[in-house]
Amino acid sequence: MKTYNGPVSDHFDGLRFFDPDGTPPHTFAQIMRWQRTRKAAKWPARAPSGFADVPPPSVTGNRVRLSFVGHASWLIQTAGLNILIDPVWSQRASPFTFAGPKRVNDPGIAFEALPKIDAVLVSHGHYDHLDVRTLSKLAAKFSPRVIAPLGNDVTMRAHDAAIRAEAHDWNRRVEIDDGVAVTLVATRHWSARGLFDRNKVLWASFVLETPAGKIYIVCDSGYGDGKHFRRVREAHGALRLAILPIGAYEPRWFMRDMHMNPSDAVKALADCGAEQALAHHHGTFQLTDEAIDAPAHALDAALGEAKLPREKFAALKPGQVFEI
Repeated sequence: MKTYNGPVSDHFDGLRFFDPDGTPPHTFAQIMRWQRTRKAAKWPARAPSGFADVPPPSVTGNRVRLSFVGHASWLIQTAGLNILIDPVWSQRASPFTFAGPKRVNDPGIAFEALPKIDAVLVSHGHYDHLDVRTLSKLAAKFSPRVIAPLGNDVTMRAHDAAIRAEAHDWNRRVEIDDGVAVTLVATRHWSARGLFDRNKVLWASFVLETPAGKIYIVCDSGYGDGKHFRRVREAHGALRLAILPIGAYEPRWFMRDMHMNPSDAVKALADCGAEQALAHHHGTFQLTDEAIDAPAHALDAALGEAKLPREKFAALKPGQVFEI
């Protein structure tokens, strides 16, 4: 698989990327231990959300409209722009169409109902976030800019040269249009699409500048000591909204360093200082061992323990909409 080729930096050793404040990916032996000992809850084959959004062509003024597509996929509409986050419309989060985690609910927006897409943000190369089949469909219909961390552009263009992929390093600010920009920021995660390409491309979270304020979009991250979230607060100031993952966290001994649980996500909200949070990365693909409804219940409990109002950190279902 073709991968990134670039200069050595404080998080790239010439072959692989690394997080100076993180941990390396699990070894093959640890993966096999999880597979041998796992006790996965049984998910339903289908769990329809009961919602379906038909978004407007655009949203203008100082408003932001966020439509939850499912898992870590969102449509964000603001300042006349339509921006997709980690778009996955495929039935499986997998390199295969016949095997791998299968979605249990339909995307909250039918692909045919999408407005013209201007830009796409892709956080990293895992199959539940970088879906080349969906990106090809978007390229054919809308030809949007696709903004991603270093090396992921190679992955996309190797699949389809029509994908207008561009890749940027951590802390790079990219102008999308007047009044809207995105900065790629460090996050506690890793990347791979095969057995031999671990961390050969970069991963990131995003700070999206909009007329209604800054939106911190964390598609995948462990919590660690919270340093990554506090650094975003220090570097970017007031955050209007944080989109934080709450799922794919069991068993903790295996998932702790790469995926937050709901309790971690509530701590991350406090660390980054956002006014409001939305939850994602749960309820669509069974990637780990917790039950389908466990993240939402655990989030409710964590907010109670933190003495925070439930509305401060909302868990939408695919097809539901939130506006600021």
